[in-house]
Amino acid sequence: MKADITKAAEILGDGQYTCVLCREDTIYTSTERGVKPLLSWLDNGIDLKGFSAADKVVGNAAAFLYVLLGVKEVYALVMSEAAVCTLSRNGIHYQCGVSVKNIINRAGTGNCPMEEAVCDISVPEEALDAIRRRLAELK
Repeated sequence: MKADITKAAEILGDGQYTCVLCREDTIYTSTERGVKPLLSWLDNGIDLKGFSAADKVVGNAAAFLYVLLGVKEVYALVMSEAAVCTLSRNGIHYQCGVSVKNIINRAGTGNCPMEEAVCDISVPEEALDAIRRRLAELK
């Protein structure tokens, strides 16, 4: 039987999804971009404790949400240095294809607004508040 993180990464690699979470035979997938799928699972009370996650891009905002979701490990194609620190500090095993200093916004003109929203935060619950505020500002 494949490890959950390997299974999640393979499903992500198929290209249909932006985010995949696996634990044994239970699999959650999303095609939404950014932190939306993570917030949705958190807001809907989906129990993801002990799951393995594979994601296209993990910045620090996503890392904080993974901490709050209680996943045990995260694989990302691209992961920011701040996300590495947050995951490591919270005991979450991580792997990435590429580690980058910052996650860039979709227009390629600066840093990701979610990354900026949590740049001076170290407490996951405070990060969640900052993420929600930034999303409200962007609407």
